[in-house]
Amino acid sequence: MLERYMGLALEQARLAWAEGEVPVGAVVVKDGEVIATGYNQPIGRHDPTAHAEIVALRAAAAKLGNYRLPGCELYVTLEPCVMCSGAMMHARLARVVYAARDPKTGACGSVLDLFEQERLNHHTEVQGGVMADESSSLLKAFFAERRAAARKLPAADEHGPTGCSA
Repeated sequence: MLERYMGLALEQARLAWAEGEVPVGAVVVKDGEVIATGYNQPIGRHDPTAHAEIVALRAAAAKLGNYRLPGCELYVTLEPCVMCSGAMMHARLARVVYAARDPKTGACGSVLDLFEQERLNHHTEVQGGVMADESSSLLKAFFAERRAAARKLPAADEHGPTGCSA
């Protein structure tokens, strides 16, 4: 089942890529049923909070009519950041399953581990590494494509982009 739900999250990540967003996708599951999905959209929505996890949490909360999501699990293709981890704790998720580790902003153990803070009042089970290779490959391919596209951009000549030396 883990691979099935993570596979759906990877499909969401591909939707993000198709829109020029970093390919991260998320799926919320309750009682074995997918109740919400999301993918990264901060660029397109002009919203720094529109990470895949937040988009999926908002959709799940709307569907259930409750900002608390007890008994729900969230599957995401990249280790959640601090913002998303905080939202997951406030939503009272039962479990978070992620694919690839994020050594730059991961808040499930890579940079820090919010879920292991005993002083916090809610504790969510966390499992990492599910389909990590697939997720990592998708992210690497996305950024390689971006770097290649950036190299193809014409360089401004010595007089600047307008051609004027003034």
